[in-house]
Amino acid sequence: MSDSVRNSQQHIKLFIPGPVEVRPEILDAQAGWMFGHRMPEAAELIGRIQPKLMEVFKTKNPVLIQAGTGSLFWEAAVRNCVSEGGRILHARSGAFSQKWESIVRSCGRETTVIDFEWGQPVLPGPLVEELAKGGYEAIAFVHNETSTGVTNPVQEIAAAVRALPGGEEIIIMVDSVSGISGAELHFDEWDLDIALTSSQKAFALPPGLGMCAVSDRAYAKAETVPNRGYYGDLLTLRKMMKKFNTPNTSPVPMLLALDVQLDAMMAETIEGRWERHIAQRDMTVAYITSKGFALYGDPAYASPTVSNFANTLEIDINALNAFLRTKGMIISNGYGDLKGKAFRIAHMGDITEVDLEELFAAIDEFLST
Repeated sequence: MSDSVRNSQQHIKLFIPGPVEVRPEILDAQAGWMFGHRMPEAAELIGRIQPKLMEVFKTKNPVLIQAGTGSLFWEAAVRNCVSEGGRILHARSGAFSQKWESIVRSCGRETTVIDFEWGQPVLPGPLVEELAKGGYEAIAFVHNETSTGVTNPVQEIAAAVRALPGGEEIIIMVDSVSGISGAELHFDEWDLDIALTSSQKAFALPPGLGMCAVSDRAYAKAETVPNRGYYGDLLTLRKMMKKFNTPNTSPVPMLLALDVQLDAMMAETIEGRWERHIAQRDMTVAYITSKGFALYGDPAYASPTVSNFANTLEIDINALNAFLRTKGMIISNGYGDLKGKAFRIAHMGDITEVDLEELFAAIDEFLST
């Protein structure tokens, strides 16, 4: 996009939990000359991307890439790693884990749900107690619940599952849509099987790209499952990714943007990126709670990428956002049942401390009127 076109549009800086703010350099990266997805340039591009993406996910296996969003890999995980009529245990702790559970059911898999209170973490105790009854092929839960601002203890849950008799055979599926690259996750070290994400969250890219790490255990399971579908067939995706390609038309502009963004992540280091997100979370929580609002949920599990605050002052959140838009910025109302009762501030991706300070100054102005 040319500067003249971009400058003609009103820029609303996004402090919402997706799509998030995208740097001009990333927007510009999409404007390169087009090339065919079967041309050597496409393979060279994905070849550059893969080792950097594997570092972000902390895995030795190539990360699958497909045009789509996290919902694509929600369905792919279920259809590839749970037999038709097979049983899956689903932890439900917010709006997005609830949506994933609905996809499980739409795929015809038998689902047992364990509910956790919104704002509270998913803890391993109830999960392993149910898994110990036997008959489960997989467990699914959310790493970072975007609707509540709670990060669940993935490593602790996975270790507890693996410690069960037969636990080494259970497929562990993790939705890390608003987690990966902003919240710590070690795919191989924590012995996970599926970890999926989307481009429009902590990667700070435009929406439209799904990414998923897959274990050898999950691929072996997929080989035993018929009717895995077409667009999300993990085995076909793996086969093509070994050739640095995708089964369908690759979203070339998105891949160009991903390549540039991954270079920036490697320069920052993924560990440095995790630390920055925590520091910006702490900065946000300190400011908002100093105004009299309360952090929603258990502070011990507060998300590094998006903070959710109870509307304890009973302000008009829509009026706050209308005011913020006049300042060229926006936050997010509460999600679903929390609308009006809470508000969310995303501090993920490439948001900086300076950005947050500008937001806080605008909120100060609103609260003082």
